[in-house]
Amino acid sequence: MVSALGLAWRPEIALPLAAAAALYLAGWTRLARRYPARGRARLLARLALGLAGLGAIAVALLGLHEAAHESFAAHMAQHLLLVAVGVPAILLADPLSVVLWALPRVARRGAGRVLGARSPCRRAWRVLTRMPVAWTAHAAALWVWHVPALYDAALTSGLLHDIEHLALAGTAVLFWWPVIDPAPHGATAPAGARIVYVVLGAFQSAALGVVLVSAARPLYAYDAIDDQALGGVLMWGLGGAVDMVAVLVLVYRFLGAAERGAGLASLTVSGRQGRMNRFDR
Repeated sequence: MVSALGLAWRPEIALPLAAAAALYLAGWTRLARRYPARGRARLLARLALGLAGLGAIAVALLGLHEAAHESFAAHMAQHLLLVAVGVPAILLADPLSVVLWALPRVARRGAGRVLGARSPCRRAWRVLTRMPVAWTAHAAALWVWHVPALYDAALTSGLLHDIEHLALAGTAVLFWWPVIDPAPHGATAPAGARIVYVVLGAFQSAALGVVLVSAARPLYAYDAIDDQALGGVLMWGLGGAVDMVAVLVLVYRFLGAAERGAGLASLTVSGRQGRMNRFDR
């Protein structure tokens, strides 16, 4: 069923997204009442990012649902909205504290115990968000779900199609987590390692785009080589652009941290030299 706005009415998708948006808004409102005035701009940015991420997921799963069954390029746009826009936007919103404020006090305390630094859940999460594990899981999901037989099967089965989206979105959460590092914090990594990690991720997704663009015949049931090439260009170009923006931000932060470290070292040396000069008098 398609609405007048072109959105496919899928209650199993629309209702959880609406509930997530309502929960986020409720928690944000409660948190905003307790937030210092000087931090309001950052809090507003978190609200915008969280809602934008949910909106991107809604467009992918509802707005492009019908088109994805007719066009390979539309299907690729679905995937990119999920893994390169929706998931990182939500993680950039650092939503945990906002969501917790939407819960009753008892539930917040229970969540605190589950997500505590020494809890089994937190330990497992640190393992899953280690860069080698997260990178491998996301790359494997991306390539496996683009195997022609499995991809075509997902087009004929609504359940399998939803499993595909869950796998891609879930592994995208793992992939972006060590880069963005929202709460609860997973396995930490230095800025230089994050840069290499994202660059390698860009290379593997670009490689898939090149395969799709350079294929001499249609690989999927759509049976349109131009449509397949356009999907490859989206994967290669748009997906790569998002990755490169992430790399530039990481490089900027890395250089800023290095400059601050050099400045601190200079101040320390100057202070020591001053103390030595006082002793020499």
